[in-house]
Amino acid sequence: MAQLNFTLLVIFLSLIYSTLATPIEPSSLARQKNSQTMTYIESSCNGTLYPNLCIRCLAQYVKSTVNSPQHLAQYALLASLSRAVHTRGYLLKVAKELKSIKNNKREYLIVQDCVNQITDSVNQLSQAMKELRRLNKRGSTINDDMLWHISNIETWVSTALTDASSCVYSFPGHRMSKRTAAIKVKAMNVAEHTSNAFFLFQRYASRYRKEATITTNKP
Repeated sequence: MAQLNFTLLVIFLSLIYSTLATPIEPSSLARQKNSQTMTYIESSCNGTLYPNLCIRCLAQYVKSTVNSPQHLAQYALLASLSRAVHTRGYLLKVAKELKSIKNNKREYLIVQDCVNQITDSVNQLSQAMKELRRLNKRGSTINDDMLWHISNIETWVSTALTDASSCVYSFPGHRMSKRTAAIKVKAMNVAEHTSNAFFLFQRYASRYRKEATITTNKP
């Protein structure tokens, strides 16, 4: 009896292992949904200044629910914030290294200014994300309070874009070290992500502004 139970246990565990080890092929329905989502992302990114970056950025969410301007704005802002946080970490590390090097004060000061600007971008984008969550919880009722939230988000994202761009332009266009060139590329990446996020949020917000205008003009 004990031998039988042991045999059954081995068979049972083998079945579980084979089930877990066998890759699950996505259903045709899932593949179709992913394809439709990618098509929506690609068409939505066409109006941005950096469409290829926009598509690559949002493609990572293709298996999530991405079927509205709200989703696009939310994920684009999240990606922008993520890049800003990553870049700030890199800049802090470089600034610390430069501070310990003698006769390198000019480069250190430029990088330190960039640290401050990207830190401001992180703070502004964090505020924008919090405000967007508040906005999404308010439902679809159009009123002055909703438009106020929208205006706040636009202000914060626009300021974050300005800060990141200022970091980019603080470096010379030539004769840069590999280190400063890498910083410029990373800061530019933050600015480009933020530019795309700003565009996608404005597209999302335009619907509410349009409805508010219609409501205001009603007799």
